[in-house]
Amino acid sequence: TGRVTKQTMDKVDSISGMIDYAFLHPNVTDQQLIRGCELAKQFKVATVCIKPYHVKMAADLLKGSSVGVCAVIGFPHGNSSTAIKVLETEEVIKNGATEVDMVVNVGKVLGLAWDYVETEIDAIVKVTRKHNVLLKVIFENGYLQDTHKIQLTQICNKLNVDYIKTSTGFGFVVGSDGKYTSTGATDHDLMLMKKYCSNKVNIKAAGGIKSLDDLLRVKALGVSRVGATSLESILDAARKRYVTNAKL
Repeated sequence: TGRVTKQTMDKVDSISGMIDYAFLHPNVTDQQLIRGCELAKQFKVATVCIKPYHVKMAADLLKGSSVGVCAVIGFPHGNSSTAIKVLETEEVIKNGATEVDMVVNVGKVLGLAWDYVETEIDAIVKVTRKHNVLLKVIFENGYLQDTHKIQLTQICNKLNVDYIKTSTGFGFVVGSDGKYTSTGATDHDLMLMKKYCSNKVNIKAAGGIKSLDDLLRVKALGVSRVGATSLESILDAARKRYVTNAKL
């Protein structure tokens, strides 16, 4: 007969500790966030990832726990001016954010306006570093070519951002059939980002991480944080795989 060891439980905890539990859909209610924060504390996830207006509420709900508050900036399309992104960053930090996920200006990236892109990211870096807050820079890879992704990674290396992130999960592209799809975190993009990022820059996968196997697959590619909404099913699967098997 097997037994549940600390090592077994550590496997489950290491998985939950990779997750930014996301509440970013337009239709998320306060009641859903309250329940989500309770689950986040119960499962000891890395952060709850939320829209700016929810930061104060989440910070209050998570006070005294190990769970961080991750706020999105310029979300989901990155279209705000740099000044507004800076203001938004300052406000969410004031309200209790411990991490910030900022969307780059995709149009400027596609237009190869690299000075603009770098200056904007640097402006956010200055704010987050001043307050000892982690910064993740969202590329929105579904709109980009590999050359854009490589250049963005190199800019983020230069600016020593904490994380580079694949996508928002809301970067919908119109297909030839007229339907909208979002590619999310692909293995190709994760391998490319890993190849070019410095050893000081971490990678977050977001978009399409729905199962334990998805999470373990991207972890094997060098990802240290994931954005996910399917928290309970991922961790239920982890407990069944590691804890139940240990009991057999």
